[in-house]
Amino acid sequence: MAVIFVCFLLAMVTPWLYRIRPELSVGLLMAWVAVVFLWFSQFYTDVHQGQFYQEYWQWVPSLGIQLSLHLDALALIFVWLISGIGFFILFYASGYLKGEKNLGRLLAILMIFMGAMLGLVTSNNLISLFVFWELTSVTSYLLIGYHFEQEKSKKSALQGLLVTVAGGLALMSGMILLAQVGGSYDIQYLLSQADRIQESPYYSLILVLILIGALSKSAQFPLHFWLPNAMAAPTPISAYLHSATMVKAGIYLLARLNPALGGTELWFWSLLLLGGTTMFMGAAFSAFSADLKRILAYSTLMALGTLTMLLGIGSDYAMRAFVVFLFAHALYKGALFMAAGTIDHETGTRNVFAMGGLGKKMPLTFAFTLIAALSFAGVPPLLGFIGKEFLLEAALLSWLVLLLVAISSIFIVAAALKVAWLPFTGEFKDTPHAPHEAPLSLRLGTMVLASLSLGLGLLAWLLNPIFSQAASNVMGAELSVKLSLWHGINIPLLVSLAALGLGCLCYLWLRTRSQTVDWIEKLGQYGPEMMWETFWQKLLAFAKWQSDIMQSGNLRRDIWVMALVTLGLVGWAAMRHWPGLPELELGEWKIHELAVVSVAFLAGLYTCLTRQRLGAVAALGALGFSVALLFVFFSAPDLAITQVLIETLTVILLVLVLFRLPRFQLYSSIKERWFDAGISIIIGFMMLMFILLVSGNHYYESISGYMIENSYVIAKGRNVVNVILVDYRALDTLGELFVLAIAATGIYAMIRQPRELS
Repeated sequence: MAVIFVCFLLAMVTPWLYRIRPELSVGLLMAWVAVVFLWFSQFYTDVHQGQFYQEYWQWVPSLGIQLSLHLDALALIFVWLISGIGFFILFYASGYLKGEKNLGRLLAILMIFMGAMLGLVTSNNLISLFVFWELTSVTSYLLIGYHFEQEKSKKSALQGLLVTVAGGLALMSGMILLAQVGGSYDIQYLLSQADRIQESPYYSLILVLILIGALSKSAQFPLHFWLPNAMAAPTPISAYLHSATMVKAGIYLLARLNPALGGTELWFWSLLLLGGTTMFMGAAFSAFSADLKRILAYSTLMALGTLTMLLGIGSDYAMRAFVVFLFAHALYKGALFMAAGTIDHETGTRNVFAMGGLGKKMPLTFAFTLIAALSFAGVPPLLGFIGKEFLLEAALLSWLVLLLVAISSIFIVAAALKVAWLPFTGEFKDTPHAPHEAPLSLRLGTMVLASLSLGLGLLAWLLNPIFSQAASNVMGAELSVKLSLWHGINIPLLVSLAALGLGCLCYLWLRTRSQTVDWIEKLGQYGPEMMWETFWQKLLAFAKWQSDIMQSGNLRRDIWVMALVTLGLVGWAAMRHWPGLPELELGEWKIHELAVVSVAFLAGLYTCLTRQRLGAVAALGALGFSVALLFVFFSAPDLAITQVLIETLTVILLVLVLFRLPRFQLYSSIKERWFDAGISIIIGFMMLMFILLVSGNHYYESISGYMIENSYVIAKGRNVVNVILVDYRALDTLGELFVLAIAATGIYAMIRQPRELS
């Protein structure tokens, strides 16, 4: 856990260090990320054999909440992807955004995001996982909105934040319910309580809430639209968020909770339908797009939908395919995103139809982009081919599912060729920038990740141990994964070859039809995104309408609204639960008590009727001191002292302020004043009845006995009132002190203001 929190500490000093030594700061961050990768890798030997590593720190022990870390094969794969790809992203960002004044800030946020993702995938407590989950939402908002001076960036960042945070609220509710039903916030314990959880009457609600949170994070239909719009972020951010990290957070959560929540009809159909729809839609939109980053963004939707669908299918083949496809996708998608950014950086455009012949100008970029794209398309001997073979094997569940996967594969082959073949081949086309081979900082990530896609495809057997154990973690039972480039002639191989051939034909048809792109883009604006925007605009309109009523700028009107709402809500609640008023024994009143009450009443009445400000202030003081006397009469000296101090201070401040106010003017008519009086009398009478009801009817045992008994035992204070203020409700008292300090500051500023400006 300390390794993760060092990421946060480094983020704090990065902006300062970058201003002094830019190269040193980038090198330091890369070195630390390499240390993180190697430190976690030391557990590989134990983890791939089915063991795990755990650490615990008490956080809120009374609620069973811990900062706990659990590292197994599934978590280790995600850690490798987060830290490994993160290493190249830092180097890539330093070259791609070289010279930008806000690069130090971007690197700092990247480190926070990386630490949050590492904490998320290794958390073994639902609450700590949720804290890291929300931190990824906040940091991704800052990353997507890096170009905050651009309206598109701000809008896209806000859209992503609202969708993921709204889903996060649902997720939090689902997690709390899950913990209540399962009996613990400990994730590993919950995974052993599958029967108890699924037999609960709250299972459906738990699953729906968790699915809303997870699928909004991983951009599943109908909440998919925020991810392509997030392409407004700089390419290093897109490459990192959309290859292995944020968008896979929801997928990771579903995979982690699969042993506890999976295997039911609701789980199967929900994930199959939503994942399948997202897969098909993402593949189709990817093939018909023209912008390099949007092609890759939509293909990411395809991959996320595929992973979701595999979790829904839940078979042995599906779990094997899930792990292999997850890893292969992260490698080739990270490489392709960085390649797309390199092309954009060197040519000044991302439109694939505006480029051509770049292979001669950028041969190395072309070569490694093509390797990554072949893995993307599922061509042997790349790792992506093995992942697609497992996917097609799992899709044999149903001919309809197999057909859906096959059509999606056709579109993906066309999209891969549009990314890696169309810009680099054919006649050279003039671009805004004169293209040339990119510097090493822009090529290294693509080169290494593409090479891994090829090397691990050829040496796939090296991944068998870790993939077997990861698939077992997802399944909740022992599974064996055996990766191979050749499984014989079977249906998945034939479908794969057919998809490759038809995908090439689809590409040949699309490469000269740039006009279809506009139609597809316009089509994408309708549906869920339009509904979201409409909902958001209506919500803002409602908020404005509500604010106009509750915060109109007219003090009298605002008080009316608050008074009438209080009257309606409190009065309705009191009438609904009316138990009857207690008997009042007015004969016990003493003459001095009646005298003080009379003075208070007359002082209040005089304050309302007088036109003399100084007299009104004096009357208010008399009213306050009368209340203090009542506290004394009823054995509350502490309250009386507090009341006297407050009233004295209030009177002094009001007298000082009086001379700074404009001359007294009467703005209300007689009718309005009578209306004010009527509302005041009704509210006063209602509060009197409410106090009598509360004091005469006790539904629960009073807490005062506990406070009296424990004020000295726990807080070492004999004055119960002081203990309540300082210990029992310390945060509340602290808040009141802040309010008083702010009010005093405002009053002081007003007193110091020159008279001619007042």
